[in-house]
Amino acid sequence: MDQTNGSITTSRLPPQRVTIAQLADKLGLTKGTVSRALNGYPDIADATRLRVQRQAERMGYRPLTQAQAIRTGRTRALGLVLQSDIPGGQRPFLSDFLAGISSTASEQSWTLTFATASSGPEMLGTLERLVHERKADGFILPRTLRHDPRADLLRQLDVPFVLYGRVADPEGCAWFDILGEDAIRQAVLRMAGHGHRRIAFVNGGAVYNFSALREDGFRQGMAEAALAVDESLMLEGAMTRQSGAAATSRLLTMPLPPTGIVFATDAAALGAYDAAETLGLEVGQDVSVISYDGIPEGAWARPPLTTFNVDSRAAGQRLAGLLIRRIEGAAPEALRETAQAFLKIGGSDGPPRHAPEALAARIQS
Repeated sequence: MDQTNGSITTSRLPPQRVTIAQLADKLGLTKGTVSRALNGYPDIADATRLRVQRQAERMGYRPLTQAQAIRTGRTRALGLVLQSDIPGGQRPFLSDFLAGISSTASEQSWTLTFATASSGPEMLGTLERLVHERKADGFILPRTLRHDPRADLLRQLDVPFVLYGRVADPEGCAWFDILGEDAIRQAVLRMAGHGHRRIAFVNGGAVYNFSALREDGFRQGMAEAALAVDESLMLEGAMTRQSGAAATSRLLTMPLPPTGIVFATDAAALGAYDAAETLGLEVGQDVSVISYDGIPEGAWARPPLTTFNVDSRAAGQRLAGLLIRRIEGAAPEALRETAQAFLKIGGSDGPPRHAPEALAARIQS
């Protein structure tokens, strides 16, 4: 007991730390087996590893991170570096994505090392620095490029990584990705089901792998709807609201404009509202719009944007789980997962009010 200023208070001692020996005794296993199970060694059966992890959680066991790093060569940290100069890179749902990664990491007694880079070259330098400083055992790489120098660098350094997306060269790559190409295919079929026959597609940047996949989805949807693709109605490079507005204006001022537009990203689709207003048109009435991403601003638009929504928190959780397995020695070819986006219906799409000729006359009047 401590006596301070004439009053008596009870000292609060920190709770006694649970040791590996106590954990092993409770499980009836050797300390070596428990240690190897906690550190993800492949010679330990999955059932034993799961049993040890669950008992460790029940007893409140926490490893001494510094000692564990010396013993295993791991810091038990997942790395994430975001590039701040990419349009739309700091999306509103980034907090959900980070929460998903952090929750899975925390559940398995890992941490998240987070950094930013202001350019592509700085991105590579930051990754290399974090590797050499042993700040992370592996990395999550979001928004993949068709030919991604981040993946090339980490393959060269023999550092584990998991892509949030896919790449043109899959060798040595693990990934989790949303099937955006299937969402865009469904968007086309939904437009065709409304009665649209002249449908445009506004894609993202050509350097991104998702753009090639979503173009494939658009073409497949048009084929399934028995509609011919008009190449003049296919634009690319729209990654922001401003570029989406410019693309929409270009499409709607054509001699024979589309009555429906499918966008590869919500950020660009929101620009359609600006372009339509400038031309005296209403989204959802004079021109239909369907997009992909599910960012919050889409729900705030008037009318709300019809979009294919992505569960960013769940994506972060899956990526963290896959990366931990990759760091622990799982082959990248065994760590390739995909999921579906789900349609969130707003008021931005519906049956065409005008034929293309009549829409053109309305815009020109």
